[in-house]
Amino acid sequence: MSDTTKPTFSPTYTLGGDLTINRMGYGAMRITGEGIWGPPQDHDESIRVLKRSVELGINFIDTADSYGPNVSEELIAEALHPYRAGLVIGTKGGLLRTGPNQWPIDASPNHLREALEGSLTRLKLDQIDLYQLHRVDPEVPFEKTLEFLQEVQEQGLVKHIGLSEVTVEQIQKAQQYVKVASVQNMYSVDNRKWEAELNYTAQNGMAFIPWYPLSGGNQEALSKLDQIGQKYGATKQQIALSWLLHRSPNILLIPGTSKVKHLEENVQAASIALSAEDLAELESLSPAPAAH
Repeated sequence: MSDTTKPTFSPTYTLGGDLTINRMGYGAMRITGEGIWGPPQDHDESIRVLKRSVELGINFIDTADSYGPNVSEELIAEALHPYRAGLVIGTKGGLLRTGPNQWPIDASPNHLREALEGSLTRLKLDQIDLYQLHRVDPEVPFEKTLEFLQEVQEQGLVKHIGLSEVTVEQIQKAQQYVKVASVQNMYSVDNRKWEAELNYTAQNGMAFIPWYPLSGGNQEALSKLDQIGQKYGATKQQIALSWLLHRSPNILLIPGTSKVKHLEENVQAASIALSAEDLAELESLSPAPAAH
């Protein structure tokens, strides 16, 4: 990859109007055991990944109480506390864990209160910078969940509030109760189901945090990413991440890994300046859904 390549996008974003962070962050789901359950296979490597992330300039780490459960948050505190100035940690609540790869939803105020208090304790924080509702609970009136989030923000336990896997309508509903700082929905070069939500957040001063930034199984997309990657001396993962950075200035990336080598590769994606031609080719892999 050429050292002279200059990114053609802003490298930073100001979250919630007051937390300026690098758009290349780190998602801490993968530092747990198989099925996002229990401790990691290599504890020391997980600690090295977290320490290396901040050495590389990452100052936004995304986690959740359900990763492990509890394990990811505990490792973050073990590796990085006391936290360096400017490090923003976002965590989430609203999912239960009943076993590996099992994620029942519980966004009731009682569960969220317990989850938030646990996160504060494990992360050794008095206030969570970004607290995200992991899922809207179909069994709990959304208003009750939003009232809880409003309350803990007023109490100073949470600085900013985010939502995950939500529609424009749900974001607008939440805005009646709280200022929504971020939306975390599945989104990638080959999966643009949430295009309307990305556009809405961009127009309304909210961060958009895509999870699963490289959808698996789409051979056409993987082949195209590979082909373009060869031009830049980059991997298909790096090209997929670079496309997201180019796609919209409010996108924050949180690629996850349990290996230092992969972490370093992910961070390098922020130095790739894709040509207009290559961006257009990638854009065509998954045309944005029609407005509705």
